[in-house]
Amino acid sequence: MGGIPGLLLRRFLVAVPILLAVSVLLFCVLRVLPLDPAVMSLPPTATTAEIAAKRVEMGLDLPLVQQYGIWLNHVLQGDFGTSVQYRREAGAVVLQVLPATIELALLAMVFATVLGLGGGLLLFYFRGGAAEAAGDVGAILTMSVPEFLWALLFLLAFGVLWPVLPFVGRMSAGMVPPGPTGFLLLDAVLAGDMALLDNVLQHLLLPAGAMGLAFAPPLMRVLRSSLLDAYNEDYIRLARLRGLSERRVLVSHALKNAILPTLTLMGVQFGFLFGGTMLVEVIYSYPGLGNLMVDAVRNVDLPIIQAVSLTYCVTVLLINTVVDGAYLALDPRLGGR
Repeated sequence: MGGIPGLLLRRFLVAVPILLAVSVLLFCVLRVLPLDPAVMSLPPTATTAEIAAKRVEMGLDLPLVQQYGIWLNHVLQGDFGTSVQYRREAGAVVLQVLPATIELALLAMVFATVLGLGGGLLLFYFRGGAAEAAGDVGAILTMSVPEFLWALLFLLAFGVLWPVLPFVGRMSAGMVPPGPTGFLLLDAVLAGDMALLDNVLQHLLLPAGAMGLAFAPPLMRVLRSSLLDAYNEDYIRLARLRGLSERRVLVSHALKNAILPTLTLMGVQFGFLFGGTMLVEVIYSYPGLGNLMVDAVRNVDLPIIQAVSLTYCVTVLLINTVVDGAYLALDPRLGGR
């Protein structure tokens, strides 16, 4: 089976053992910690008999393999257990904050793509000159600064020294999201609430900009290198011999092929970017998966830790599938591989 359906089938067959391996590792690592989930799920005033009964109810008196089987069966039904901190189903808590992290990661990826592709084209345009060398040095310096440090620098510059943008939370106090999706930008557009849209964008600019700036330089350098390689190919010479303009040679021929390795890197980067939101969310008190995970670790909330970890894993696998699909759409010859 070829094309997009074949790609989806292959990715599903690969994703199943990956998710199983991650779930086993996650379950076993958390179970060997010196913690008693039964004690944590009960009030501090619980008696020894109540704790023992809770252990039996949770299956903690069974062998580890059986415990994993019971837990996996519940997870497959969407039941990650009850959060110790929130006293709610852990999956529901994760789903409530997931749109915030997706929104942040997508906007950060938009920034990274615009800066990376634009910068790569500029480096290629000024190839062989002092501007290219200066741009390359700037890209290396930018790439050497991690996203959380950019987040701190942006907060200091644009939130404290020159307070032009908000740097706490997802929207200003008193504003009420109009829709049920949880994606505030989408909800604001659907409701026609431009004030909310502007407010949410202002809150996203600093964290998304910090993450986008950290992930843009690799895209920039890969695109420049891919274009340089493409311009050494015979089809570029043939296009020039046919009298095509340099702009058309670049856009219609060189860029179409040079974008493929850049697209692959974008997929990898987006996976890292999505997982790298944790520190940035903490710095900006942004209510997403990262902040939820930090709070869960601080409170030893095992159901939340498990739910967030598996959510990260599933999301990265989905991102890779989408990127592979886009890669296949740009180069259908890869469908038979």
